[in-house]
Amino acid sequence: MKVLVAADMEGISGVVHWDHVDPDHKEYERFRKLMTADVNAAVRGAFEGGAQEVVVSDGHARARNILIEELDTRARLNSGSPSALAMIQGADSGPDAAMFIGYHARSGTDYAVLDHTWAGSVAEVSLNGRPVGEIGWNAGVCGHFGVPVILISGDQNACAEGTAFLGAVETAVVKQARGRMAAECLPPTVAQERILEAAKRAVQRLAAGDAPQPLRFELPVRVSVAFTTSDMADRAAIFPGAQRLAGKRIEFLADDLLTAYRGFRAVVALARD
Repeated sequence: MKVLVAADMEGISGVVHWDHVDPDHKEYERFRKLMTADVNAAVRGAFEGGAQEVVVSDGHARARNILIEELDTRARLNSGSPSALAMIQGADSGPDAAMFIGYHARSGTDYAVLDHTWAGSVAEVSLNGRPVGEIGWNAGVCGHFGVPVILISGDQNACAEGTAFLGAVETAVVKQARGRMAAECLPPTVAQERILEAAKRAVQRLAAGDAPQPLRFELPVRVSVAFTTSDMADRAAIFPGAQRLAGKRIEFLADDLLTAYRGFRAVVALARD
């Protein structure tokens, strides 16, 4: 079995503030080490569960966070940005399953550490009328390639969001969010043991035919994006096929989830121009 470990940073053990995940802040170096350690826990758990191959995708910011010199030597690392599939680079290379490590809840979620969806310019996203964050987006693109997501780690509401989309997915709750920038955090070694055990169970369930199914959305996909200011929507509306809706929202149709994902990334880039 081949497993893709896709890692973000806001849901990593101990992270509660933007300073922790900002490469320009002195706190960042501490937390990129913790990110690497959480990823290593997932890698070890995957191998203990029976995986033969693990590829890691660094999905935070410019994708240059994980310390390759400290990464489990059995894994390979997708690093650097931009890349075709961004946070889930490698989902198109034939993995049997994906794990989302260090993920966060979507923008607007109550009691969720550093909740957002992709960028600060994005207030809300929906697919076919259903609100999604990075968990739903990335799981949907994995589903486009027939890849199920079998593990989510992060705070309690990130894990709940994953369960709402994926059903009985394995979860590793590493902190209990008490606000957007406050949480009751487990010691990293305890959190990483949770991740390891959940990853091991997830791969064992996959081998036994008991893993969640790949996430699918009805086609064509209607993508609706609300931005934080109206001028962002002004710029995003020049995307081919986009319709400007009331206020700060645009909408477009896509034939499949991968096309929808690429279109979403494009309109966000236009909005920030």
